[in-house]
Amino acid sequence: MSRKTQKINFESSIAELEKLVEKMEGGEFSLEESLKQFENGIALARSCQQALREAEQKVFQLTKDEQGSAQLTPFEPSEES
Repeated sequence: MSRKTQKINFESSIAELEKLVEKMEGGEFSLEESLKQFENGIALARSCQQALREAEQKVFQLTKDEQGSAQLTPFEPSEES
């Protein structure tokens, strides 16, 4: 999967999940529809989690040193961000 496709899928999935949560919190669905949408939301959340895991693995691979060892460290944004 290309980076652009993955980014679009992740971002569109997050946006869809946020809309779904808003509608569910607003009581816009019947019980049956709520259950169906809940299942859809779980699938979207899992898809997003998978995309994040894959991104983490790519970062890990890119930060390996010449000996093949790497250490994951927390991201600390600069004060300019």
